[in-house]
Amino acid sequence: MDAKRSVYVLQSAVDATRYYTGLTSNVAARRAAHNAGQCTHTASGRPWKVIVILKFLDEDRALRFERYLKSGSGCAFAKRHFR
Repeated sequence: MDAKRSVYVLQSAVDATRYYTGLTSNVAARRAAHNAGQCTHTASGRPWKVIVILKFLDEDRALRFERYLKSGSGCAFAKRHFR
C-alpha cells in the first residue's frame, strides 16, 4: 500500500537553527515550492533541505503527528530524534 500523506521536517541551509514541519502528499513538489519562495513562512530561509520524511497510510494520524511535532513536547521530540 502507498502512503497517503507524509510529514516532513525541513532545515534552512542558511540558518541551521531554523526548521519547518509540514504535511503533504508530494514531498518533492512541496520542497520545491518552499525553495521557490511560494510559501510565506519559509521564504526567508531558502534554500531548505529535507531532514526527515515520515509516511502515513492514515491521513488523520499524519495530521495528528504533524500537530504534535509543532507542539512544545513535539519540538523537543524532533530535536532528540531528527536533528
